[in-house]
Amino acid sequence: MEKESKGRGEKTISSAVINRMPRYYRYLSDLMEAGVERVSSSELAAMLGITASQIRQDFNCFGGFGQQGYGYSVPRLYENISSILGVNEGYRAVIVGTGNLGRALASSPVFRKRGVTLEALFDVSPALVGQTFCGFSILGMEEFETYVAKSRPDIAVLTVPRAVTREVAERIDRAGIRGVWNFTNIELHLAHAAVQNIHLGDTLMTLCYSLREKSGPEKG
Repeated sequence: MEKESKGRGEKTISSAVINRMPRYYRYLSDLMEAGVERVSSSELAAMLGITASQIRQDFNCFGGFGQQGYGYSVPRLYENISSILGVNEGYRAVIVGTGNLGRALASSPVFRKRGVTLEALFDVSPALVGQTFCGFSILGMEEFETYVAKSRPDIAVLTVPRAVTREVAERIDRAGIRGVWNFTNIELHLAHAAVQNIHLGDTLMTLCYSLREKSGPEKG
C-alpha cells in the first residue's frame, strides 16, 4: 500500500510524490548552476523522463509554483523545493558504524549538498575508536548516549553489521534521534524515529532486470 504524508497545510501527499521531489531538486540544482532563469513543465518533463502533467500535479500538492504562460522561475522553484525537503533546516547527522561504507559516506559530499551537517562518527572497534577520519575523531559507542543528550543530532546514519542492526537501531531510537538513514539491508520500523531504509542491492537487481529485458527473448 502506498504511504501518505501530511503537507504543511495538512493535505495528504502520497509517498510517490514525495519521492520525486529530490529528483526535482537535483535537476533544478543543475539549472541553477547553468544560470537558467526560467523553465517550463515540458522542459522539466523532458529532463526527468516523466510527463509535464505529472510535474504540475506534483507541484500542485504544495500549492503550485508556476505562472500561466511563464512556466517556473528556476531560483524560486529551487527555493520552494529546498524548503519542502528541509534543506535549509540545518539538520545535523552522526554516522554509527565506521567501516568501509560509513567512511565512504563520511568522505562524500552528500551531506553538504543536501544541507545536512555531519558532526560525529561512532564505532565499537578498538582499531577505529580514537582514530581520525575526515577531520573527525571516531568515538566509541560507550559515549553515544552522552553525546546525543548533549549535542541533539537529528539524524543517525546506520552502517553497522546486520547482526547488531536492530539492537543499535533501538538504542538510537531510545536516545531520541528523530531520523535514521539505514544502510544495513534490514528493514527497520522504529517506535519514534522516522526511518529511510536503503537497499543498494535492490537497485542493482532492478538494473539487471532492465538489462535482461533489453536483451530480448533468448534464441532457441
